[in-house]
Amino acid sequence: MLEVEKLCVRYGKIAAVNGVSFSLNEGELLAIVGANGAGKTSVLNAIMGLVKVHSGRIVFDGVDITHLEPWKRARMGIVIVPEGARPFADMSVMENLEVAAMNIDKAEMKRKMEWVFELFPRLAERKKQPAKTLSGGEKQMLAIARALVGPVKLLIMDEVSLGLMPRLVTEMFKVIERLKREKLTMLLAEQNTKKALQVADKVCVMQNGSIVLEGKPQDLLDSEEIKRAYLGV
Repeated sequence: MLEVEKLCVRYGKIAAVNGVSFSLNEGELLAIVGANGAGKTSVLNAIMGLVKVHSGRIVFDGVDITHLEPWKRARMGIVIVPEGARPFADMSVMENLEVAAMNIDKAEMKRKMEWVFELFPRLAERKKQPAKTLSGGEKQMLAIARALVGPVKLLIMDEVSLGLMPRLVTEMFKVIERLKREKLTMLLAEQNTKKALQVADKVCVMQNGSIVLEGKPQDLLDSEEIKRAYLGV
């Protein structure tokens, strides 16, 4: 479904991403892990079209989207949950979801709303509340729900556990596991390596803008040297 080939992203003279390549099949979950500043977010933003690609190629569903506008990528089914959630603060929970679902028909919208409220019962209890009154964990739930109510084929998530208490992190990853069982294709950038390895089908480890290791989670975890050097688990 997704092919990233020799991707390079630069901010002025600084190379944030340097020759990154990976592929993601339909129904898989790929986790990109690494320390803060490794280049994970820049990779995700390049796929979404939020930063300019210096060189390389991004292909989604057989279509070269390297230089496609972000809104066209969204129409193709690529959606992102950005770091820090970023809901529309003065709009209610329901209004946030309705905006995200405006391009699907009413029957599909109703089905999607029921689905996300089943995933996140707390949001169902707070439908009429302004998003700015939600807790940090609830805002993250809303950000994921908002991504899911549209026509999603590829769900990109950036640091979903950042700043959340351990109980909410566990809750968030249970939802990710549920989405994986439902065969949603996902790309996850995450500093919480332990949690990411528990849910991923395959893992890329980034360091200084490059992928230094890739493989199946268990293969990486079987090496004590890799665990000490790169994974921190």
